[in-house]
Amino acid sequence: MKLVIAFLVVFSLAVSSTAEKFDFFYLVQQWPGSFCDTRQGCCFPDDTKPAAAFGIHGMWPNYAKCRGRQGLARAMLGDAAGADDAFLSTVGRRGKCWPEYCDDGNELSPWEIRDLVASLDRSWPTLSCKNRRSFQFWSYEWKKHGTCSNLEPHDYFARALALKAKHDLAAILADAGIVPSDTETYTVSSVRDAIAQGTGFVANLECNRDADGEAQLFQVYQCVDRDAKKLIDCPLAMPTKCTDRVKLPVF
Repeated sequence: MKLVIAFLVVFSLAVSSTAEKFDFFYLVQQWPGSFCDTRQGCCFPDDTKPAAAFGIHGMWPNYAKCRGRQGLARAMLGDAAGADDAFLSTVGRRGKCWPEYCDDGNELSPWEIRDLVASLDRSWPTLSCKNRRSFQFWSYEWKKHGTCSNLEPHDYFARALALKAKHDLAAILADAGIVPSDTETYTVSSVRDAIAQGTGFVANLECNRDADGEAQLFQVYQCVDRDAKKLIDCPLAMPTKCTDRVKLPVF
């Protein structure tokens, strides 16, 4: 019995440690016009319309290489664990391309980010009709992603805000002639090149579809070092649903 208990303790610590040993962050920013210009629509946080600017969706720890449940089990216990379905199911959510919910009991306190609220309201708004309170959105992002960041809450949010402020995506695109329009379309390559020239690093792009089924630029994924202080080259490319040309709808 003592041996079993010792194994479970070691296993629990190993899983927690693995979850926090990520390789980089994705700083994900979304264009509000593309969020709202869909069949599901959007709602404004606390009934206040955000500015027509890219807003932070989240800053997410990520692995450079996806870790399947079986691969994670083998890495910890060797080949003998490969056939143990119960063990693999115990590994569960940690066997992914990113860690999440690393400390379910670590709730975000308003006091911890009290000096950042004004900046968060401007730069990290929620547009979901399911969650119209900004603090609830920030709390969700902290609990799911921030608890795996190896950062304290204030540093987690402050560093994301600093990166966004340093690299103003809307201004960078505007300098390249890519501005919001309900009629104009832009090549995906021109969007990617403009961001690379403006920041020094290539970003991953995500597109969605408007109510008429046309492709539009939705989110920009910028890769960030593990200290969340500077952009880096992305260790991997994301699959994309973007077509050759996309819209950047007016918000």
